[in-house]
Amino acid sequence: MIQKSSGSGRRILTCPAIHPCDSISPSTLLISLIDLGGDICSYKSKVFSVNKRNARETFRQIANILLFLQEIRDTTSDLPHPVILSLSELHLTFQKIRCLLEDCTRDGTRAWMLVSSDWAANQFRIVIRGLATGLDVFPLSTIDMSNEAKDLVELIIRQVRKASFDPDPDDKKAVKDLMRIMNHFEEGIAPDPIEIRRILDHLGIDKWSSCNKEVKFLDSEIGTEFSNEENKTKLELLCSLMGFMSYCRCVIFDTVDFESQHLNGQCSNISKDLKGINVDDLKCPISLEMMSDPVTLSSGHTYDRCSILKWFRSGNATCPKTGEKLTSTELVPNLVLKGLIQQYCAENGIPVVVSRGKNRDISRTVMAGSSAGEGAMKMLAGFLINKLVNGSGEEMNKAAFEIRVLTKTSIFNRSCLVESGTIPHLLKLLLSEDSNTQENSIAALLNLSKHSKGKCVIVENEGLDLIVHVLRKGLKIEAQQHAAATLYYLASVEENRVLIGENPEAIAGLVELVKNENHHCKRNALVAIFGLLVHPENHWRLLASGVVPLLLNLLRDSEREDLVTDSLAILATLAEKIDGTVAILRRGALQLLVGILDTCTSRTGKEYCVSMLLALCVNGGLDVVARLVKIPSLMGSLYSQLSEGTSRASKKASAIIKILHQFYENNSSSASVTPVLPREQFVHVW
Repeated sequence: MIQKSSGSGRRILTCPAIHPCDSISPSTLLISLIDLGGDICSYKSKVFSVNKRNARETFRQIANILLFLQEIRDTTSDLPHPVILSLSELHLTFQKIRCLLEDCTRDGTRAWMLVSSDWAANQFRIVIRGLATGLDVFPLSTIDMSNEAKDLVELIIRQVRKASFDPDPDDKKAVKDLMRIMNHFEEGIAPDPIEIRRILDHLGIDKWSSCNKEVKFLDSEIGTEFSNEENKTKLELLCSLMGFMSYCRCVIFDTVDFESQHLNGQCSNISKDLKGINVDDLKCPISLEMMSDPVTLSSGHTYDRCSILKWFRSGNATCPKTGEKLTSTELVPNLVLKGLIQQYCAENGIPVVVSRGKNRDISRTVMAGSSAGEGAMKMLAGFLINKLVNGSGEEMNKAAFEIRVLTKTSIFNRSCLVESGTIPHLLKLLLSEDSNTQENSIAALLNLSKHSKGKCVIVENEGLDLIVHVLRKGLKIEAQQHAAATLYYLASVEENRVLIGENPEAIAGLVELVKNENHHCKRNALVAIFGLLVHPENHWRLLASGVVPLLLNLLRDSEREDLVTDSLAILATLAEKIDGTVAILRRGALQLLVGILDTCTSRTGKEYCVSMLLALCVNGGLDVVARLVKIPSLMGSLYSQLSEGTSRASKKASAIIKILHQFYENNSSSASVTPVLPREQFVHVW
C-alpha cells in the first residue's frame, strides 16, 4: 500500500494523495500509517533550504502521533471498525506531508521553492490542521489505552491548532534580495556578486553542478507551463529565475564539476532496468508505434498523447484497451516510462519521434520569456565575450563551454550570443592546442550554426576552412563529430553547399569519419553528406570519394536502424543519376537491397529502399529488372508497402510492381525468366 513517491514522476508542488480503499482492515491501515510516518521522519536527515522551522515542527508532531499509533499497535489486537475514518484521514494527510517534505528537499528545485516559500508555509499550515481533524474523530473511548496516550492526543490537537506555520524570516529576506537582483537585470544594472552569493548560500547552492540542476529544472517547468495561457505570471517568474540561475552558473562559479561517477551510475542503472523490458510495452496500443509522450488514463493504461487525444476527439469516453468507461479524461504524463523509452531508443539507434508539444517547447525559446531573463542573458553575453578576448586559457575554455551549454536548446540565447559577436572569437579557438577548448568551441559553433544569422557570420569570417580543419585534424574524435554536424547545418544554405563541396578536404573528411567505430561520428557524417547531395555538383565528388562501397558495407554490417536509414537515403539519392546507379550495381547491391526491404523495421528506411530500387530499374534498364524478377521475396515486400508503407513508398512500390509485371508479360515465353507470382495472381496497380 505504501509507495515511495518519486521526484522524477511527480510534478513539484502537486500532491496525488488518495484515500485508502473502503474495504481495508483497521489493522492493515494502522501498519501502513506507521510505515508512512516512519518514511516522513526519514526526511529529518535531508537538507531543507527553505521552511526549516515549519519542517522541524512537522517532524515533532509526526513523532508524537507515531508514539500514539505504536501504542495502539502494541496494546490492541482487534481494532474496532470505527477507527477507519480517523486512520484514513491521517493516512491522507501523511501522504500530503510526505509530498511537501519531498518538494522542500528535492534536488535542483531550491530557487523555485524559495519564491514559493509563502505557498509552502501555507501548505504546512493546512496539512497540520488535517492532523487535528483526523485525531478529532478518533474514537478514543472504544480502545483500551493508557491515560498518557490519551493525554498525548489531546496535547497534539491543541498544539497543531495553535501553531502558526508562518514563512521563515530568512526566506522572506532572501526572496526580497532575489527580486531586487532581477529588477537590476531588467534595468541593465550588473548585480552585486556578494548579494548573489548570499542568496546562493541561503539555498545551499555551492557548486556549478548544483546551479546547473536548478537551470535544468526551471527549463522543464517553463516547457510545461508554456502552453498554459492562464498563468502567465508564473511563466514570467520561472523565466526570470532561469535567467538569474544561468547568470550565477556562468559568473559566480569558476570551476565546472560534473560528478561523472554519479552520472555513470545512473546510466548503468537505467541500462540494467532496460534488460527486463518488453519492447511492446514501450509502444502505444492504438498506433503500435514507439510512444514519444506517454500519458496514463484513470484506467491505469498508458497511451501516446496524440493517439489518445484523437480517440477522445472521435467521441469516445472509454479506455481503448479495456473498453471500460473512464471516470475522467485527465491525462497524467508517465515521465518514468518516457525516460525508459528515450534510453531504449538511444541505446538501439532508434530515432525518437518528437511530439508536437515538444516542438512548441522549442519555439517558446525564441523569446526570453521575461524582461529580467532577457536582461540577464544580454549581460551574460558581454561577460562571456570579455572572457573569450581577455581571459586566461582556462577562462577561455570555460567561456566556450558555457556558450555551448547556453545555446544547446535556447533560440533566444543563440540569437543573443550571435548578435553580441561571439562567433569570430570561437572560430579562433578552433586552432587551440588544448583539446577541451577546441571541442567546446566547435560544439558552441555547432549550436550557433542552427541560427540563420549564425550561418552567415561563420562563413563571412572564413569559418568553413577552420571547421573542415577540425573535421580532418581535430584533437578529439568528439570535436570531429561536432564539426561534421556543423557542416550539416551550414549546408542548409545553397551557397554553403557549393563552398563545402569545392573544399577538397570536406567530403574526404566526412567519408573518412563514416569509417570511424563511433556511431555518433558515423551518423553526423552521414547526415552531412546527405545535405551536400542537394547540390547536383556534389554527386560526382561523392562518387569519386568511394562512398558507395563504404555505405554498402555499412548496410551489410550495421545493426543500428538510424545508420541503415541514413545510408539508404544517400544511396537512393545517388541512384537517381545514371553514374550513381552504375556505381551501386557494380557492387552487386540488388540482393542486399531486397533483403533490407524485407527485414528493415523503419518505414523511412523502407521508403528509401523502394526509391533506390525504382531508380535502379529506371536507370539500369531491363538487365536490372530481369534480375529483380528472379528474387522470390521481392514481390511480397513490395505489396506490403502498398498498405503499410508511407505514401511515397506506396507510390514507388506500385511503380516497381508495374515494371516487373510488364517485363514478365513481355517475356513470359522465355524460359530464363522465373515468375515471381503465378500469372493468375498478377494485380495491375495502374
